[in-house]
Amino acid sequence: MAEGVESWWARRQFSRGIEIPYAVGTYRAAWAPFPALIRQYHPEFNSGITLTQIPPAAEVLLLWQCDVGHVFAATPAEQRNRPGRERRRSSWCPECLLGAKPPRVRPAGAPPRARTPRTRTLCQKTPPVDVGEAFVSVCAPAPASAVEAQLRMDLTERLQFTTGLNAVRVPRPFFDHLEVWPDIVVPELMVAVEFDSPGRHGLEHVGRREAADLRKDRALRAARWEVVRIRTGRLEKLGPYDVQAGSTGKRTLGLLLDAFRAIRGDLIVEAYRR
Repeated sequence: MAEGVESWWARRQFSRGIEIPYAVGTYRAAWAPFPALIRQYHPEFNSGITLTQIPPAAEVLLLWQCDVGHVFAATPAEQRNRPGRERRRSSWCPECLLGAKPPRVRPAGAPPRARTPRTRTLCQKTPPVDVGEAFVSVCAPAPASAVEAQLRMDLTERLQFTTGLNAVRVPRPFFDHLEVWPDIVVPELMVAVEFDSPGRHGLEHVGRREAADLRKDRALRAARWEVVRIRTGRLEKLGPYDVQAGSTGKRTLGLLLDAFRAIRGDLIVEAYRR
């Protein structure tokens, strides 16, 4: 159960036998991908303890202040897993969230509404291809960044594979589709490449969005594909073949090809080298 920051700090002092259980800066790297949380945390609200002294997994209630000025209590885990799709939710504040999504009030005396079970409606635009087959999808979103386009171009210069495909048929629904859309599809190796960055505000590929990434990876693996994610901005690896890099230069491209070799073997990958 989460406890107050003073009680938590005193308990850590006792268990570790030192006055300062965690030095300032100990967990700086762990909090770096969350600039919004760094901005909302104030040591003066939390007995002078800095955010870099608090383990991200600590069961401790901390006080935070959103950009609007609301002060609220939450644990590190709750804060790190709250990003939503709406811009106003990026403050991760209960009061702001209530304003963005106010609850519906039922008029006095009105009968309760009967709940009808939600039925999943699958998109009918996926062509009738076999599970695991790559194809061109009309539902796929447009490329998200110029970095992805450059990475795709660099990879085609080093590896010979079928270009232009943007989707893979999967065996179970993924957000009402029987297909997923990797950033780069390498059908000859049955490998999907994803480029992940935390984004300008540190909200991309964390929390719920990270959970969606993992779900997407599971869907691809269920279709006998493997996934390599290039994780930038100190995003931690999600899969066994992921690559942590600061850019998409020659070194990153080399690490990507090494991951391909680890997945499919040297002989297979070299057969497609240019």
